[in-house]
Amino acid sequence: MSERQRAPRRLPSRRGGDSRRGSKPAERSEALARREIGRIRFMDRQPVNLDGFAVENPDLGLVALRSPYDPEPSLTITDGRVTELDGIAEADFDSIDTFIARHGIDVEAASAAMGLDDVEFARLLVDPRVPRDEVVRLSAGATPAKLARVLALLKPHELGMAMAKLRARRTPSNQAHVTNRLDDPLLLAADAATAAAFGFREIETTVPVLADAPSNAVACLIGSVAASPGVLIQCSVEEAQELELGMRGLTSYAETVSLYGTEQVFRDGDDTPWSKAFLTSAYASRGLKMRVSSGAGAEVLMAGAERKSMLYLEARCVALARAIGAQGVQNGGIDGASVAASVPSGLRELMAENVMVMMRNLESCSGNDALMSESDMRRTSRTLPIVLAGSDFAFSGFGSIQRYDNMFGPSNFNAEDIDDFLAMQRDWGVDGGLRTASADLIAAVRLEAAQACRAVYAYLGLADFTDEHLARAVDAVGSKDLGETDTLAVLAAAQSIRQRGLMVTDIVTALDECGYSDLAERTVAFVQARLLGDHLQTSAIFDERLRVLSLVTDPNDYSGPGTGYEPSGPRLAEINAIRQERGVADLLQEQAGAAQPSLLVPAGPAASGADPRDVVIGVSPAVGRDVWRCLSGLTVPDVLREILVGLEEEGCAGRVVRFSDTVDLGQIGLAAARLSGSGIGVGLQGKGTALIHRRDLAPLANLELYSVAPTITRQLYRLLGANAARHAKGGTPDPARNPYSDEAIEARYHTVVIALMELERRHVRPGAPPEELRCPT
Repeated sequence: MSERQRAPRRLPSRRGGDSRRGSKPAERSEALARREIGRIRFMDRQPVNLDGFAVENPDLGLVALRSPYDPEPSLTITDGRVTELDGIAEADFDSIDTFIARHGIDVEAASAAMGLDDVEFARLLVDPRVPRDEVVRLSAGATPAKLARVLALLKPHELGMAMAKLRARRTPSNQAHVTNRLDDPLLLAADAATAAAFGFREIETTVPVLADAPSNAVACLIGSVAASPGVLIQCSVEEAQELELGMRGLTSYAETVSLYGTEQVFRDGDDTPWSKAFLTSAYASRGLKMRVSSGAGAEVLMAGAERKSMLYLEARCVALARAIGAQGVQNGGIDGASVAASVPSGLRELMAENVMVMMRNLESCSGNDALMSESDMRRTSRTLPIVLAGSDFAFSGFGSIQRYDNMFGPSNFNAEDIDDFLAMQRDWGVDGGLRTASADLIAAVRLEAAQACRAVYAYLGLADFTDEHLARAVDAVGSKDLGETDTLAVLAAAQSIRQRGLMVTDIVTALDECGYSDLAERTVAFVQARLLGDHLQTSAIFDERLRVLSLVTDPNDYSGPGTGYEPSGPRLAEINAIRQERGVADLLQEQAGAAQPSLLVPAGPAASGADPRDVVIGVSPAVGRDVWRCLSGLTVPDVLREILVGLEEEGCAGRVVRFSDTVDLGQIGLAAARLSGSGIGVGLQGKGTALIHRRDLAPLANLELYSVAPTITRQLYRLLGANAARHAKGGTPDPARNPYSDEAIEARYHTVVIALMELERRHVRPGAPPEELRCPT
């Protein structure tokens, strides 16, 4: 035996290497990864892969909850004065430290707050036995680093528990974005009315052209009162102009005063905490509800994060918000939401921001106003926890209009998601602030809003709009449906509003003079309610009776199961009554519309067949009585005709027999087989499910089954008839199969099936003899 023959056989390495070829496992793995594997190609095509995901990098600020460069929490108070804050001595304070130290720390509560162990503090947030007021008291004495450390300890479900307990207002609410690419007033008015009809209690608009702002404010004001009293309006533009609109009574709140967590980014905007405090005071002192805006990712986008975590920087912003006297904070990422979402635990950080606002006893407007993902699943995972826990505002801008018309950029939920959101409320039995509005109501309020807006613009000499333009605005899904418009007319109208100093009283006069006295009265009542100033309370909204709901008048009283906000009976009924729900009465009406009594005529008791080519088609009890249309949309007579033709094409004769003693398809098919001369029967339920049976089989056994009724076509029913005939002749046909489908068949049809089966059950008569039906082909 040669040396070659005696040498041991070398096998490929179990780790993928081949010693004969000398390749390394890593090289083979890389080669495998480069192959276009079908499953990976499929995964690559999914929307989530359009999102950006970043490697965690503290040096860039790309870290959500904890950075190694975040300061250790610390606080020194000397003679009632903060002289050291989170490791920074007073002499080294930047402007943010200085403002927080002078105005944002409750020195009376500081010792207790800073003395608490982080875990012990975190447990207070979720313990229902600890009152909300106690958490608020301690939070007022905590530094930004302390609150960031505490909140970073909370798991996602604990953030939900904390939010349910700590939000300011008992009753949740929601805010809408209403804008369009053309700043078209009639479309704005119609869309504002639509938003108010759906239950939004705040409407925020903005402009692609700054000078159009006064026109947008007027249009949204008119549109909102057409559907509901008391909807607060904001026009988000340059701060001086926004304040001017508010002083004229055309808008009623603001939230565009932005705060940042590093001094560098403040300076980039030519701002300081003092200038922001001045602006906040200017708004509030003139009767405008006032929130500030912040949120993770802003400093990162400006390359000014100073290696700190997003949560710590936001903790500084929230401390500033409290110190400058704002009523609340719009945060949860906002424009930087996708930045936070790109890093590990980013969505957890966004929710922690909202809870931090609540701990500071401020109104939380909880973000969700920027599209943070192309994935529907990720979008929902961002929003759902907040809706379930309940926030003062679940969205600081639900895009109630088309994505392309949202001049803030698409929101996390948009017009195409309204029905989904309403269903989500119903699914969980929670109040997300919205309600179903019927098609008739939406049509009516859109028409009145657009007509009133056109009348006001004409009366005040601002602009004239044609009947065609009005009709298009009322019907429009978005601005693309308006056709060609005169954008210069909008600009001229806006300039006229500003130059003439038109005020809300001028709008009221125009409404009244043009025959819209009810809208004028609603607007006057709203202005009078605002003059009382109660809407300047923390977390204030008006309900539709112009009652103020706020931290003062409607405080959150959650302290565990059986406490806190629960939708009232009428409100729960409103949540549950989505427009898609159907009952047995609805189905009866729909089925009656498809009734064809002349095509299924009772012909007396059914006899046993003797012809070996005789095949009985057994139908369920309600067929030809209350059930006339299958889930596929085909009528029952159409289905029966196809089965009969299929039988005839193969040389067999079919008979239709109604079995009234059972609704079970297997029993119907077996009974049909035993009645037929061939021993082969077809069973058909009114919903369209069908099978082929043989007289010697058990009830649950069958030869062929169409189980997915909504997908069955005329051709498939004809094939079922043909195959039944082939079985009758002793053949072994290729079985018919259910069509491919990736639709949510069960979700789409099960509620209809329940109602159909109830109709079937109503006609069951135990022991009733089978009845032959004539079905002309």
